[in-house]
Amino acid sequence: MKTFLVVNPRSANGETGRRWAEISGQVTRSIGDFGFGFTERAMDAVRLTRDALADGYECVAAVGGDGTVNEVVNGFFADGKPINPQAALGLIPRGTGGDFRRAFGWELDLESALARLSSDKTEPFDVGVAEYVNHEGQAESRYFANIASFGVSATIAHEVNVGSKAFGGNLSFLWGTVKTLAKYKDRQVRLRVDGGEPETLGITVVAASNGRYFGSGMCVAPKALTDDGRFDLTLWQDYRLSDFIIKSKGVYNGDHTTWNKTRYLQCRTLEAESDEEVFLEMDGEVPGKLPCRIRLLPGAIRLKV
Repeated sequence: MKTFLVVNPRSANGETGRRWAEISGQVTRSIGDFGFGFTERAMDAVRLTRDALADGYECVAAVGGDGTVNEVVNGFFADGKPINPQAALGLIPRGTGGDFRRAFGWELDLESALARLSSDKTEPFDVGVAEYVNHEGQAESRYFANIASFGVSATIAHEVNVGSKAFGGNLSFLWGTVKTLAKYKDRQVRLRVDGGEPETLGITVVAASNGRYFGSGMCVAPKALTDDGRFDLTLWQDYRLSDFIIKSKGVYNGDHTTWNKTRYLQCRTLEAESDEEVFLEMDGEVPGKLPCRIRLLPGAIRLKV
């Protein structure tokens, strides 16, 4: 496949940019000639991806973390439709969090990433899309590859994104979780699942999951599959800092789905609204808040595996 790399030079705490000459040399030896572009600001990866697909590239690979993957996935679409339904999404993981790659058991090493890029093997990949209110109060929509969630998870993501990740993804998210949960209280949210009757609940987190992990390794949806046409929906209620301290193993290995404070089901659509301010995150980015409508686009693009 004719391949284009969307490179976040600031990923891996800037190491991607500093080592680009070495990385690009290894890419050339593996897949031959390729195109590439560096992101310079937020949403640059969307533009670079759209331009690459318009120029006839058949595979666009994100070189970075979950945020870069999110923007590249958004670049696969224009005017609500895939630009090229046969085009493939690739990944050279370089981020500090890496929740997207964890769903497939992919490691951070460059060799295995290049083996995937040089292969012709692809699989259908479901994509989520959320309609919500942005921080300026305007209606907006955005696609996501991994997970969309609202509640304390989005507040933690905001804390982490505005802070330093110099100590790596896991420690950054752990510290953000501790700081936020120490003062967080459940929000009252009205939920409607698959067009059913609305239900008002006090929620700590609601996560519509295509992949399995968020928060730098928390296994929020242990049964989720990226090609089954459904979200795995996880609802955490009345979670406190003590739950994450005392029972943290269960949050990271998926055992939390058996706890009485967790509800776990599947759906294709989710609608949510609240009289309180409730932030929404997608793939670790925090573009807005409720109200929102989240739906799944089964097999919307191909994924290099």
